[in-house]
Amino acid sequence: MKIHRSTSEAVITSLQMIFEERRYADKVIEKVLKQNPRWGSRDRRFIAETTYDIVRWYRWYRAISDAEEADYWKLLGVWCVLNGVALPPWPEFKRLSSHDIQERRRNPAFERKVRESIPDWLDDLGRTELGEERWSEELRALNKEASVVLRANTLKTTSVALRDRLAAEGIITRSLPEFADAIVLETRQNIFSSAAFKQGLFEVQDAGSQLIAPYLRVEPGMRVIDACAGAGGKTLHLAALMKNKGRIIAMDTETWKLDELHKRARRAGATNIETRVITSAKTIKRLAGSADRVLLDVPCSGLGVLKRNPDAKWKLTPDFVDKIRELQRQILTDYTRMVKPGGMLVYSTCSLLPSENERQVARFLEGHPEFFLREEKHVYPTEGFDGFYMALLARRADQTSSAS
Repeated sequence: MKIHRSTSEAVITSLQMIFEERRYADKVIEKVLKQNPRWGSRDRRFIAETTYDIVRWYRWYRAISDAEEADYWKLLGVWCVLNGVALPPWPEFKRLSSHDIQERRRNPAFERKVRESIPDWLDDLGRTELGEERWSEELRALNKEASVVLRANTLKTTSVALRDRLAAEGIITRSLPEFADAIVLETRQNIFSSAAFKQGLFEVQDAGSQLIAPYLRVEPGMRVIDACAGAGGKTLHLAALMKNKGRIIAMDTETWKLDELHKRARRAGATNIETRVITSAKTIKRLAGSADRVLLDVPCSGLGVLKRNPDAKWKLTPDFVDKIRELQRQILTDYTRMVKPGGMLVYSTCSLLPSENERQVARFLEGHPEFFLREEKHVYPTEGFDGFYMALLARRADQTSSAS
């Protein structure tokens, strides 16, 4: 493999935007790739995958190259050496030694936080909450590249039919027997330009995430509230499970996210979704005791999806994690009042931390005896996909809410 100047400069630009301007990696890659329509699929793949690799291994690459904080060319040179790519005779690489890099990579003295490329405080937090052994295992899994998983839109097709349809477009996938509607791309490629996507036959959704909507036990004809809907990936899954029968109220504090949900719902043929912007506590209060089911897919640290969003570990702060836990407590207290007696809710996160997951649920239940835990489930990155937590809570039919 040979690297080229223009695509290498695109990687450097992307890294500068991610680390210095604090932009999200996926948005950066999208913007950079749009700047040169002449790049072919191989060039675009190099830019995206190399940028993500360097972001993922940023601390380790710096350690084995002795790079300064913003020496992105040196980090690209490390990537080349570790991936068997000959270093071009460019001035940016003149002080790099392939031999020294290979020697340093085998240094047994590197601590886990360097070896697994994670900030000190985050390594301490993970070890404290999950224990030494489990945290080490999950960190290794989180540093693996995420698979691209699709969810067949059962309002229009099946996973079997979707695989055939994509194969006809040259997109090869494999099935996941343990996940009813999931298929995985064999090779990473742009599937958003496919006819199948434009016709609403699938959504991109991790396999672990596909377990959350079914966990809510929805049925056609129910009144369901997705109270932290965002752009609506799980909302659309709920609509498919309900066969477009009944009513889903998708809520969020951000209007633009609900606008995106409208577009996705039209493409998917989901017709039982209504959107509402949460403008104040009154928006929630008006729906008190009205829902058969409520989904609370709450904001979280996102530690379970670091393999998909490796830049998040460099943007997270202890203060942010503290604030997000408080927001989760507030949402559980305020939003659960929308569940009617005899109804159920799912509290879910894409975090691995017990302080965001089972401890939040236990604390809520201590102050709200009208609810009880039916079951809970952890999905860990070591199982092959993203990390999630979900808890199914039921409201007793014979009690009113203490939060009312």
